[in-house]
Amino acid sequence: MDKIEEIFQTIQADEQNKSYTEAGIPPLFAAPKTARINIVGQAPGQKTQEAGLYWKDRSGDRLRDWLGVDEETFYHSGKFAVLPLDFYFPGSGKSGDLPPRKGFADKWHKPILDELPDIQLTLLIGQYAQKYYLGKTAQKNLTETVKHYQDYLPTYLPLVHPSPRNQIWLKRNPWFEEDLLPDLKNIVADILKD
Repeated sequence: MDKIEEIFQTIQADEQNKSYTEAGIPPLFAAPKTARINIVGQAPGQKTQEAGLYWKDRSGDRLRDWLGVDEETFYHSGKFAVLPLDFYFPGSGKSGDLPPRKGFADKWHKPILDELPDIQLTLLIGQYAQKYYLGKTAQKNLTETVKHYQDYLPTYLPLVHPSPRNQIWLKRNPWFEEDLLPDLKNIVADILKD
């Protein structure tokens, strides 16, 4: 058994995840040893958890478009790791999904990333991922952090969530599609070309 499979089983056996494991719900993440780009978001949504495939929804379609990759490359090239801050759908709240459980990423991200030596870029999708990975270097809010994306390169690139709900944000921030997305596509193409 390889180390990632061992970690996967340990996650399932963890008391923190007991209710999911008993319901037959596996942790949803991807960690191919050949990964070059790591995608960190909040947590799987209900639809993706039910489908058993991360980013398999309209947000995922938009994310792949932003990256300039097709589904085949995204899911089967071995170039993308997907490590959300929680590997399980945390439930619904009054205004959308609940936040990822505290302490989950602290426990599991490092041992998994230790097995992925070729990561060249980590995409930080949404405020939770940005606060977790950027800490005090994050700007005063998500918009400012994403606007200053060049400050975090080449290690990190912060993004707004590709949810259709963010259409108004995209209209208010035309620089995202005009400046950031062409840069993102070029960076991704560069990383994947070898």
